[in-house]
Amino acid sequence: MRQTKVAQRYAKAIFDLAVETSKLEEVKHDFDLIQSVQNKELQLLFVSPIIKGDKKTAIFEAIFSKHIQPLTSSFFKLIFTKGRSVAINEIILAYMDRYRAKKGIQLVQLTTAVEVSTDIKNKVSSLLKEHKLLKGKSIELVSNVDASIIGGLIVKLDDQLFDASIRHDLKVIKKQFIENMYISKI
Repeated sequence: MRQTKVAQRYAKAIFDLAVETSKLEEVKHDFDLIQSVQNKELQLLFVSPIIKGDKKTAIFEAIFSKHIQPLTSSFFKLIFTKGRSVAINEIILAYMDRYRAKKGIQLVQLTTAVEVSTDIKNKVSSLLKEHKLLKGKSIELVSNVDASIIGGLIVKLDDQLFDASIRHDLKVIKKQFIENMYISKI
């Protein structure tokens, strides 16, 4: 179940506190570290309604206490105590959205059929910087691979989508073919 409102409230709270205490970068680094841990059992443990908050806090402290700020540690203790651990990933994502907005960083998703080189990513980034919506902003390019697009690329910027994929072109051609199939020639 999605916890969007809860996540937004908690993300705003930790973000405001991080700004107030000048720990914005440190908390972001902590969240990056926590999010980078890809242990399925650990993720299931944190969202489990069966395991008590104090047990989750003890496990969290044992794993992360030496690597994160006391502010972040206290924040997660609060999350576990209040039973909001189900929303951890959404809280982190909401915090990152606020962080990017504060720093003037625009998240752009690049989807290609195969993995692209760093040079191509840099070229796409430099072309995107010329876009009117991205003037004066830094770009954080997230690259995805989706073989179903066959070739080309798809760029997603907020709610705008630029689809230059072969899959899209084939759909357009198919639609034109079907629409023109029954037109009689005079």
